[in-house]
Amino acid sequence: MSTVTSEPVSPPPPGVRAVLRAPRVPTLLAASQVGRIPLAAGPLALLLFARESVSLSLAGLVVAAYTAGMAVSAPLLARSVDRWRQPPVLYGSSVLSAVGFLTVVAGGGDLGLTVAGAALAGLGTPPLEACLRALWPALVPTSAVTAAYTLDIALQEVIFVVGPLVTLGAVAVGGPSAGLVAAAACQLAGAVVFAVSRPVRVWRGEPAAQRHWAGPLRVGTFVVLVAGVVCVGAAVGSLPVALTGYAEAAGDRGLSGWLLAAQAGGALVGGLLYTRARPGGTVRLPVLAACFAIGYVPLLLMPGTGPMAALVALCGVALPPLLTAVFLTTDRLAPAGTVVEAFAWIMTAFTVGSATGAALAGPLAAADLRAGFAFAPVVGLAGIAAMTAVHRQCSS
Repeated sequence: MSTVTSEPVSPPPPGVRAVLRAPRVPTLLAASQVGRIPLAAGPLALLLFARESVSLSLAGLVVAAYTAGMAVSAPLLARSVDRWRQPPVLYGSSVLSAVGFLTVVAGGGDLGLTVAGAALAGLGTPPLEACLRALWPALVPTSAVTAAYTLDIALQEVIFVVGPLVTLGAVAVGGPSAGLVAAAACQLAGAVVFAVSRPVRVWRGEPAAQRHWAGPLRVGTFVVLVAGVVCVGAAVGSLPVALTGYAEAAGDRGLSGWLLAAQAGGALVGGLLYTRARPGGTVRLPVLAACFAIGYVPLLLMPGTGPMAALVALCGVALPPLLTAVFLTTDRLAPAGTVVEAFAWIMTAFTVGSATGAALAGPLAAADLRAGFAFAPVVGLAGIAAMTAVHRQCSS
C-alpha cells in the first residue's frame, strides 16, 4: 500500500502588517511622508505665489526651476549619503531647501529672486525617498522587502493628495507666502525626525573597493533601466495635461484635480494589493511595463465623467508594482557603495520623464485631445522594450 506525500506549501510572503510591525518602521514611514510633502505642495505653492505678480507662463518657469533643481541635486546628494552618512546630508539639504523657500517669500514677487529661491529649494530637497529605500533590507526580514518597497511607493500617492491640500489650507489662512512656509516646515520637520531615528544614525553605505566618477551609471544594464523609467515617467507626466484638456472640454477645469485624485487612488490600491506578491525576478519588468502601458489605452475612449474617473483609477493600478520591480532590480544592479545614488537616479529619471511627457503632450492635446491621451501608451511601448532588454541582460 503506497502513501502519497504532498509537497509542503510555503506560507505567503509577509504583507503590510509584517512591515508596519517592524521596529521603528511606522515612525520612519511617517517622517518620510511628511518630509516629502513638498514634492506635491511645493510646485503648487510656488505657482500660487508667483501668480500674484507674474503671468502664468512665467509662473511656470518658477516651477520648472524648482523641478530642475530637484533633478540635478538628487543623485549628487545621494552619492554623498553613500560615501558618508544619512543624517548630515539630510540636515544640510533640508535647511538649504528651507532657505530657498524663504528666499522666494522675502523676494516679494521679484522674478529673479523668485526663480533663484525656487531653484535653491529644489536643489536642497532632501533625498528621503532614496534613504528610506536603502534602509529597508536592514529594517524588515528579507522576505518582506518587496512588501516594504511596494508599501512605500503606494503611500507616496497619499503625498500627492495631501500636499496640495496643505498648500491650499495654508494659503487660505495666511496668503500665498504661507504655502511656501508650510512646505518648508513640513520638509524640515520630516527630515529631522527621520534623521534622529536610530536605524538612520547607525546605517553605513556598503564599502566600495574603488569609487568611479559615473557611480552606478557605469553599469550598462542600469542605464537601460533608467531609460525605461524615463519612458514610464513621460507617460505619467502626460496624463495631467491630457486630463486638463478633457476637463476644459467638459466645461469644468476643476474636474482635472478629481480625476488625478482617482489615479492616485488607483495606484494606492494597486500598491497595497501588490504587497502580498512574492519576490520575483526581472521577468516581471516587461510584464508589469506592458500592464502599465495597456492601462492607458482605454482613456482614448474619453467617455463621460464617471466612467472616465474609473478608467483613470484603473490606469494607476500598475504603477506601484512596476516601480517596485524597478527598485528591486536597481538594488541588484547597483555596484557596492552606490545603492542610494542608484535609487536617486531612478527618481531623477522619473522626474525628467514626467516633465518631458508634460511638455510633449501639451501641443498634442491642444491639436487633438485624443492624441494627447495616445502619448502615454505609445511611449509605454518604449518602456516595455527597455524593460525587456534589462531582463534579457540580467538573465544572460
